[in-house]
Amino acid sequence: MSLTDKAIDEIRELIRTGVLPPGSKLPPEPDLAAQLGLSRNLAREAVKALAVARVLEVRRGDGTYVTSLQPSLLLEGLGGAVELLQGDSVALRDLMEVRRLLEPMATALAATRISDSQLAEVKRHLDAMREARDDVEQLNAHDAAFHRAVISATGNETLLTLLESISGRTLRARIWRGLVDDKAAGRTLAEHEAIFNALSTRDAALSQAAALLHVSNTEQSLREHLSSGEPLAFGTAARK
Repeated sequence: MSLTDKAIDEIRELIRTGVLPPGSKLPPEPDLAAQLGLSRNLAREAVKALAVARVLEVRRGDGTYVTSLQPSLLLEGLGGAVELLQGDSVALRDLMEVRRLLEPMATALAATRISDSQLAEVKRHLDAMREARDDVEQLNAHDAAFHRAVISATGNETLLTLLESISGRTLRARIWRGLVDDKAAGRTLAEHEAIFNALSTRDAALSQAAALLHVSNTEQSLREHLSSGEPLAFGTAARK
């Protein structure tokens, strides 16, 4: 472990133990360095690294503060990292596999917690998908909103952030599917209707099965395309 890594760990420990709780202001750099037994340069580098990770926020002319430490903030960089992998077919397979492992279980959890108003929101997005079935990009935008509404019903912000980070990229893959496969819209609607119907009964096992079928079908379609050796195309540029 480098000295900078050790400095980062020292500051993280202060945050973890509540010495520096969310929203608190760090001591001035000289005082922080003295408190941790570090050089000012190491303290400065550690603060920079934690600011990049969104653990700390540097406010010009005011000082450095511990952020809210909310999962959505701390995991914000994950989506950007995933986007950088968009040309890597192996990474795409891995991401779809992660989605297949997480989303069906999350949907099952949502079935046990979803409120009437949340269920109504899911239905609104399903209805919007039906209206947009001839507009591939709109269809997929509502598709993403449908899944967000379902996972939001779990009340688990970390789970929602993780799945959204993964689905941000697979969303464009689904757009590609729609542009080259005119049957994709019908299949997608039927699969989403099955998920909604299962959620409506608050049946966790049925909701999990419906979500697993949907994610597995999406994954299989992508695997078949990747196996063909053709490059993935994203967005409207894929239209021929």
